[in-house]
Amino acid sequence: MSINTTTKPTWCPGCFNFQILGAFKNFIEREMKKGKTKKDFAIVTGIGCHAKLFDYVNLNGINGLHGRVLPTCLGLKIGNPNLEVYGFSGDGDAYSEGIEHLVHAPRYNANINYFVHNNQVFALTVGQPTPTSEKGFKDKSNPEGVKIDPLNPIKLMLSLNCGFVARIFADMKQIEWVLEEAKKYKGFKFIEILQPCLIFHNDKSYKEHTYLLDEKSYDKTDWNEAMKKAQEWDYNGIKENTKIPLGIFYENPRETFEEKFWQLKNLMDKKKSWKDIKR
Repeated sequence: MSINTTTKPTWCPGCFNFQILGAFKNFIEREMKKGKTKKDFAIVTGIGCHAKLFDYVNLNGINGLHGRVLPTCLGLKIGNPNLEVYGFSGDGDAYSEGIEHLVHAPRYNANINYFVHNNQVFALTVGQPTPTSEKGFKDKSNPEGVKIDPLNPIKLMLSLNCGFVARIFADMKQIEWVLEEAKKYKGFKFIEILQPCLIFHNDKSYKEHTYLLDEKSYDKTDWNEAMKKAQEWDYNGIKENTKIPLGIFYENPRETFEEKFWQLKNLMDKKKSWKDIKR
């Protein structure tokens, strides 16, 4: 069953968001072929270029406010803990307006899939810097360039003891792979997708400087090793010797938000939502 809509995409031609959209659709449609229905899924988006994805996917969900993707996802899980919830944010949406929600999400550890489309710029509002824009980045609001070092979201999430921390490039194969891996993990999943903006942050060499963590030799259960890998790139642009690790940095299952409350656990065990309960 297709989850396409009739809405015409308005992203810039060649935008990496098309890769993310295509990979997500492929994944959901495969899940539906295995027996899932549209009622099993919900999506939440914020404000920004990423949020247009909401218009192009025929699934239930909420296109919310700037920075409020995560509390909306949590509300959906409380309303129906059996839903597979996918939240999508931009780097401005997640790391600026939404940072207060992001730092608490690993504490709650609800079974939510959270994707951050990181192009290191506020693209929808034509190019202002975000918390991950590199030092020296110039736009009309910062003609002398950004003076502050960028945030490293991977280090941040590891420091918060997030149980599933991943970073990939906006490549369909990588996105579909991480979706499959995230499906196996129960708890809050943080997945950052690097996607250069072709108009306002166009560094085409990003992908050439990435490498995949070796699943055979890299121990993703080792927090210290994950932190070392997170520090290999500080988001401060691309230099000749830059190496950007991609993959699952850290995975450490623990009790989920839903499992802590007998009411939600009971609904999960019975595969029901609150609306199914007779009052």
